[in-house]
Amino acid sequence: MSDRPFVSPQTQYHTLTEPFCLESGVVLMGVQIAYRTWGQLNAKRDNAVLICHALTGGADADDWWEPLFGSGQSFDPARDFILCSNVLGSCYGTTGPTSRHPETDQPYGVNFPAITIRDMVHLQAVLLQALSVERIKLVIGGSMGGMQALEWALLYPHWVEAIALIAVSGKHSAWCIGISEAQRQAIYADPHWQGGHYLPEQPPKAGLAAARMMAMIAYRSWASFEAKFSRQQHDIPDRPFEIVHYLHHQGQKLVERFDANTYITLTHAMDTHDVARDRGEYATVLSQVQQPALVVAIDSDVLYPPVEQQALAAHLTQAQLAWLNSPHGHDAFLIDMEALNQLIITFRDRVQPADNGALETIICSA
Repeated sequence: MSDRPFVSPQTQYHTLTEPFCLESGVVLMGVQIAYRTWGQLNAKRDNAVLICHALTGGADADDWWEPLFGSGQSFDPARDFILCSNVLGSCYGTTGPTSRHPETDQPYGVNFPAITIRDMVHLQAVLLQALSVERIKLVIGGSMGGMQALEWALLYPHWVEAIALIAVSGKHSAWCIGISEAQRQAIYADPHWQGGHYLPEQPPKAGLAAARMMAMIAYRSWASFEAKFSRQQHDIPDRPFEIVHYLHHQGQKLVERFDANTYITLTHAMDTHDVARDRGEYATVLSQVQQPALVVAIDSDVLYPPVEQQALAAHLTQAQLAWLNSPHGHDAFLIDMEALNQLIITFRDRVQPADNGALETIICSA
């Protein structure tokens, strides 16, 4: 039995009646958005908080960030109108590769068009307009969610009052692009993946599982794996070490809930992430972000290392750099949630219209 002080909402759906144009120029018809809300929009319609999820997440933010919800917490339904929508290209209710093409009534599959982080944000904006949101108190996200939050500040500056960027950079590095490509190649190498297509009843499960195993290594750290597994043995002959069993387990879990084409679509979208793209010089573009920004760096993150958050905080006009000291690597923002919650609460309490660009540093250890 859950001890939540509020009822977890049902997922709602909004279907666009107008065409939705992607950055590429491709037009999607009948786009559906899956989303959840907590709390009520106030009379001024200015108390919205938008949560943006990471790669394999969905709109159920109170499940994967549960400790951050509740009275006096980062997201308080008694104070905030909290929204989280499933991103464009995902497989949890918003139009993506698993959706049916309106003209053929067949799943898009590999024919789903290429999308960008900016496309995701533009679709979220359509939803917020439909919900009559006038102002957004905070846009927040970790990893791919942080990419969206940063783009929100640049694409809709009149709408957003503050942003929180967790374990993310202002542009996808060669390191991240390389890791994503290796994961995609694991999917392509699956025997059930032939010429870029596969039968729905025979998806490339082994390839997607292998991609997830690669990702889990990048999401954690040497210290985290050593402390949890070391050289512990397992009694399964072909998986003699506990760490091997763990990685296979994580791969199988993703296969049971996610789609390979979706994984490919979203990792390609993440590779497009670069705030300077078609805007100008990187530091100059970041300096145009006027909203107060919380930038959270995880000291053990090897996927988006702290040097990238330090660069963000240095170039953003009103940035507070916060350190989440944890042995758990990139995934610390989904593990050490009590510590993260305190960083966000502190930031929200401090947010005021700034008269200078002074950089503050907050440190919180798990």
